[in-house]
Amino acid sequence: MLHVSSASFLTFNRKEWASFRDNMPLILSRKEILNLRGINDNLSINEVVEIYLPLSRLINLYIHSNIRRQNVLEQFLNTQNQRIPYVIGIAGSVSVGKSTTARVLQALLSRWPEHRVVELVTTDGFLYSNKILKKRHLMKKKGFPQSYDIASLVNFISKIKSGKVRSMTIPVYSHIKYDIIPHVQQIIYKPDILILEGLNVLQTNYDYNYNLPCVFVSDFVDFSIYVDAPEHLLQEWYIDRFLKFCCSTFSHPDSYFYRYTQLSKKKIISIASKLWTKINGLNLQKNILPTRERANLILNKGINHTVDNVQLRK
Repeated sequence: MLHVSSASFLTFNRKEWASFRDNMPLILSRKEILNLRGINDNLSINEVVEIYLPLSRLINLYIHSNIRRQNVLEQFLNTQNQRIPYVIGIAGSVSVGKSTTARVLQALLSRWPEHRVVELVTTDGFLYSNKILKKRHLMKKKGFPQSYDIASLVNFISKIKSGKVRSMTIPVYSHIKYDIIPHVQQIIYKPDILILEGLNVLQTNYDYNYNLPCVFVSDFVDFSIYVDAPEHLLQEWYIDRFLKFCCSTFSHPDSYFYRYTQLSKKKIISIASKLWTKINGLNLQKNILPTRERANLILNKGINHTVDNVQLRK
C-alpha cells in the first residue's frame, strides 16, 4: 500500500492543538457532554475543550472560506441565494468512537453565532437489508464495501450537495435488530452542514461498472476526518463494547444478538474476539485503514479514547 509522506501533514500534540481554541468559550454543559458519550467512549470536558473546540473553530473558518468562494461563483454566474451545504465526512474503524466525534461536532457547530442547521447521517442506513445480504452470502461481510447500496448513498449525497433539494428521506438502521428498519425513514431537511459518519466515507474501491465514470462519496465531502487508534486498542474497545451491549442493547428480546446475552462472560469475549478477527479487523486492514491518509485531518487516539495528537493536511 502506498503511504502519503508524513511531510504532507502538520502534527500537533494535545497542548499545541488546544492552543488553537483561541479563547473560544465552552458552549456545552457538563450534562450535555455526558449525553453525547457513546456506550464505550469516556468523553471528558477536557477532551471537548482541548480537542473539539479547536476543531470546530477550524471547520468554522473553512466554512466561512467556502461561503466566500460560493459568493464569487454566484457573482460570476449572476445568480443568488444558492445555499450549498458544507459536508463533513468522519471515517474510521468500528469501535473507534466515530459516532461520538460526529455528535460532539454537531452540537458545537450548531451553537456558533451563525446558528447553522447541522444534520447527522450515518452510512449504516445505506447497508443492504439482511434479506439481501443473506441472498448474496454477505452476512459475514457486513461493513465491507460490497454490503452497501453505494449507488443510493452517492445519489443521496450528490442531491444534498446540489443545494436544490428541500428535503430527502433515507433508510434507518437498527443496531438492536442488526438490520434496516422497514417503512422507517430519517428525514433530512436542507441543512447548512451535513455530517456524514461511517466506515466507508473515504473508500473508493467499490465494484463499479468501470465503463461508466466513477463517482465516490468523498467527491462530495468538503472536509474529512479519520479517527484512528492502534489496532490492539480497537480490538480491546470492540470486545468491551460488545460486553456492555450484552448487558444493555442486546438484552432486548428482539435483538439480533439476544442469544449471546445468555452466555458466560468468557464465552462472550471469545465470540467477540472471533468477530473482530474474522470480520472487523479484516475489514479495517483491507478497506478502512488504507483510506486514512486521504483525510484532511486525523485524530490519533490512545488509551481511554483520549486523543494524543492531531495531524492536519497542509
